[in-house]
Amino acid sequence: MNRQRYIVVDTINWLPDISQADGPKYLALMRALRESIRSGELAEGAQLPTVRELAWQMKVTPGTVARAYNLATQEGLLAATVGRGTFVASRAPRLGPTQPLFIERDSSRDQGRVDLRAPILPDVGQNEAIAAALREISLDPANDWVDYPRQSDELPLREAICEWVSDRTLGSFGPEEVVLTHGGQNAIILVFLCCLRGDRPVVLTEELAYPGFRHAAKLARAEVVAVEMDAEGIRPDALEAACRRHGAQVLCLTPEAQNPTTGRMSAERRAQIADVARRHDLQILEDDCYSVSLSNRPSLRAIAPERTWYVGSLSKTVSAGLRFGYMIAPIGMGQAGRLTAQHSFFALARPIEAVVLHLLSSGEAHRLRARVHEELEVRLQMAVNELGAFDLAWSPGVRFGFLRLPSGWRASNFVSRAEGAGVVVRSADEYALVHGRAPNAVRIAFSGNVGLEEYEKALRRLARLLAEPPSDLMV
Repeated sequence: MNRQRYIVVDTINWLPDISQADGPKYLALMRALRESIRSGELAEGAQLPTVRELAWQMKVTPGTVARAYNLATQEGLLAATVGRGTFVASRAPRLGPTQPLFIERDSSRDQGRVDLRAPILPDVGQNEAIAAALREISLDPANDWVDYPRQSDELPLREAICEWVSDRTLGSFGPEEVVLTHGGQNAIILVFLCCLRGDRPVVLTEELAYPGFRHAAKLARAEVVAVEMDAEGIRPDALEAACRRHGAQVLCLTPEAQNPTTGRMSAERRAQIADVARRHDLQILEDDCYSVSLSNRPSLRAIAPERTWYVGSLSKTVSAGLRFGYMIAPIGMGQAGRLTAQHSFFALARPIEAVVLHLLSSGEAHRLRARVHEELEVRLQMAVNELGAFDLAWSPGVRFGFLRLPSGWRASNFVSRAEGAGVVVRSADEYALVHGRAPNAVRIAFSGNVGLEEYEKALRRLARLLAEPPSDLMV
């Protein structure tokens, strides 16, 4: 494997002056990085100071430097190498994505830390259930593990998905509208492939949104535009203005369990959003991967079935390891969705198809979902008990909370101090576009892979930090 080689250049004397800059200091530092790289002051392959070293020299927080480095890396100006440092990136054209979709957990590094960045499912018997399913399907002589998979063989599983989502109000649909995918992220990419056209299409998202939307949009060579929100989600007037200005083609929403704010859109607001979408011929991607079951509000798919692509998966309810998801296409668009999937990966791998069908048809998936829900509700209640005195937004059944920080804290500083105390959380900045607005807040996942005693101790550490803002906070 060829690896990028870097010539380490001494950059200890690079110390930009951003004291007179307007706006956030991390953006000023980002601009200074860009200008120094483009002017040649920072040469290709030069190694930058560590985050803490540059923060100390500039008298700013480590979070300010970390965010500037991260933005410069997203722009392709810098390249971070685990264990070696941060370097000025090669100026040669770079193909493919430059940033990971998520940071993979390192069990050796996480020893002694409680990772509350992602709502990992608790083990409520998934391993045993999947192992049993594999044993049973391996004994069926009718299974063919040699030939290419065919979508024509997926009909029983598509019918099982219709039953799986029968607790949702999704409007009129049947197996012909169901498209099977390799997880929710794959479903999002397929929706973009179906809907986006032109050289530079535009995708609209909530101003705080699941980062996977923008990663998928980049793969589709689309521009992402954030739309202002209020407590219910995207504002209809802001959506109308964005459509008029940008001529967007797809709107990405999480109306039932907004990620990261936990907000839930009212039925009236959903109808208003659908009206705007109709006036501007806007396709709607409704991400329902995090939602609770037995919702009493109609989905956007039910309100606007002619233009809404409903996306779900088993990752947040049964098993993330199966990488199984689905989308329910607008009326009459199921065949187009399945053809797009066929052009991408033919069809689901036969063993995955067989295992998921077994879990659904036997009722095991339903039992696992119920047990996961019970376990995570315990953790949600623990979080409310420990952090409820602060500005914690939460919703029954949702696997995370959104904590607006008290006066004296900045999100970047709080994340850094929390990690120093052995607890890892995610800043609201991670859900905003590069130049977007982000509240002074963090998302806290109710992770099921942490023991209850350890989880409770981690929450108490966060509560102690919240109650004692630092007096030496640098800006």
